[in-house]
Amino acid sequence: MSSAQGASRLPYVAEQRRILVVEDDVTIALAVRNRLAAEGFDVRVAGDGQDALIQYGRAEPDLVILDRLLPGLDGLEVCRRMQAARPVPVLMLTALGDETDVLVGLGVGADDYLAKPFSMRELVARIHALLRRVERASQLAVEDTVIRIGEVEIDTAARRVFVRGAEAQLTRTEFDLLRRLAERPGQVFERDRLLSDVWGFSEAAATRTVDSHVRALRRKLGSDVVRTVHGIGYALVRQ
Repeated sequence: MSSAQGASRLPYVAEQRRILVVEDDVTIALAVRNRLAAEGFDVRVAGDGQDALIQYGRAEPDLVILDRLLPGLDGLEVCRRMQAARPVPVLMLTALGDETDVLVGLGVGADDYLAKPFSMRELVARIHALLRRVERASQLAVEDTVIRIGEVEIDTAARRVFVRGAEAQLTRTEFDLLRRLAERPGQVFERDRLLSDVWGFSEAAATRTVDSHVRALRRKLGSDVVRTVHGIGYALVRQ
């Protein structure tokens, strides 16, 4: 096969993104690195929090896969420092998927989470979905729209949210979820639909992801902003 023919079979350029994998378990780190490299990503690996921050500054990754439990600086502190330096999509790995850990992780800037053990197929799907959301957000940023729902004001162009005039610090995913709900105030969105519209995939086993992000929104915007329709999904309260 000629070099030209071989090059034509490589993943297209839009997929050549840089990913930083922060994981102290060598077996997991190598498995993730090899799978993502096979998917066409430029992969860097860090085994602890300090190394992660150094590589983050040097490599400027498009996305970070971050273990919650790390030697030295833990994943929460690493995520907080990364987002303060330069916002980036973060997929956090949790040992047991504990709800408290998940909410704290979302609170410091993680966009999504995946509980161990996980399948490589699901990991890759989550990564592609996160990157698609970033691209979609960039395209929507040209719009100049302000949505007001009660005491909540959503500036879609600046991707900023205010509650009674005070800015609420939302993660990228929280903002995308709120925006989707705000497009149809009062309408009930099924969890599967929200997964598809916001996360870019729909799997019954992943609906807990939606629940966790709704809880995070309520904590930041107020408990009465998003209404639960038991057995179905969620709706933004029309005020």
